[in-house]
Amino acid sequence: MEVNNLLESRVTVTEVEEFLKIPPAGISVEALKSGGYRVHSDPEESLVLIDDFDSCRGKVVFPKSLGRAVKMQNLWEYTSMRKNLLSKRIYLLVSACEENSSENDKQAPNKARVLKQYFISIDGNDPIVKWQMERGLDRAISSVAGESYRVDIDFTEYMESWGAKNIITDKAEKVKPVWTDACFTLKYYTDALFDFPHWFGFSKRTFNLCAYSSYL
Repeated sequence: MEVNNLLESRVTVTEVEEFLKIPPAGISVEALKSGGYRVHSDPEESLVLIDDFDSCRGKVVFPKSLGRAVKMQNLWEYTSMRKNLLSKRIYLLVSACEENSSENDKQAPNKARVLKQYFISIDGNDPIVKWQMERGLDRAISSVAGESYRVDIDFTEYMESWGAKNIITDKAEKVKPVWTDACFTLKYYTDALFDFPHWFGFSKRTFNLCAYSSYL
């Protein structure tokens, strides 16, 4: 198999409009009479981590989605989530925003104008993706054993690399957008009464997945 085909099988990035018009295998899109869309997925094959959002054609809802922030309260739930991450195709919604000109605006990226939104799809069963995911989870979670913790799995570096090659304005000029929402979060809560590290934010961890395009 050619390298480009391998890359496409591991990670795909699709504009929202194209995704809704021609959904990938395992995904179906239902146009609602009231406007908007309902996106159906097979939970045996897909792990959708997308919150409902408003598009130019109405609200887009995901009945089978776990949401961008997944909460777990015991070892069984964590083990199940880990198995899903390492065996299914993961879907996430990311936004390319216009870079702000002022320092004050840069401190509030959520206020930046959205240029385009994309669905990013990652094959969690791919050996290289699985290796990165396992290594990141093992390092993050072993460091906070027995405590509540929060782990952010971040795709920003990959999207920056992808965007530098693929995002072009109407004037045929390449742009460097600011990426928002390019991550999802695992939140594990114990019933420990005095979980001070979690209370003070010391048990937050982040690792980059698909950080370098040469890996994928």
